[in-house]
Amino acid sequence: MWRNGGESMEQLDVLYEDNQIVVVIKPQNVPTQSDITGDTDMLTLVKRYVKEKYNKPGEAFVGLVHRLDRPTGGIMVFARNSKSAKRLSEQFLTHEVEKVYYAVTTKVVREKSKTLVNYLEKNEKENIVKVVPMLTSGAKKAELSYKELENNGTESLLEVRLQTGRSHQIRVQLASFGYPLYGDAKYGKNKSVASKNLGLWAGKLSFTHPTTKDKMVFMVCPDMTALPWKKFNMERYFVR
Repeated sequence: MWRNGGESMEQLDVLYEDNQIVVVIKPQNVPTQSDITGDTDMLTLVKRYVKEKYNKPGEAFVGLVHRLDRPTGGIMVFARNSKSAKRLSEQFLTHEVEKVYYAVTTKVVREKSKTLVNYLEKNEKENIVKVVPMLTSGAKKAELSYKELENNGTESLLEVRLQTGRSHQIRVQLASFGYPLYGDAKYGKNKSVASKNLGLWAGKLSFTHPTTKDKMVFMVCPDMTALPWKKFNMERYFVR
């Protein structure tokens, strides 16, 4: 999905664009926006893409309306103007956007479908999230639902839907129930399974177009030649 080359608009894998939005694929291990590492981030790349393609003077406006954690790859939508940014942000805040993730766990789940509810606290300094008691000061409710799509006897492929959008939520909640994700060195107990590819992919995104009001639906399968995805028949879940 990630195109090699110089830092230009050719690096972006663009799924759709018009004068209101740009929908792209975020590769795994690329930050959503700039951080202390100084690594090239998605927001900068999209701004550069818009500036170059449309010959925009100065810095092009691109609105960041949602985020994916750095290790997570998949679909992202960016706004091309402030009005669309406001309308899309409202959809994310009111949970009108449908987001479907695919997760690979290092164990086969006992229950084939389940809703998980926890309260999470983030340590900003260490960039780590932990499950805490409900009445903990600053704790935020986190809720997700999963269903197992298939397993290979040692690992499960899950479809995950979020009811809340907390930092590291899927990784923390599944790990707290005994199902750390493939390749997760931060929340997985078995560091030997750490991998450059985390078993987490934002594969489906559905929202209302900010001006036309059309229903926009995007689906992208992860790289089926790469671990852990090649262990499963991923393609079948992306047929409309």
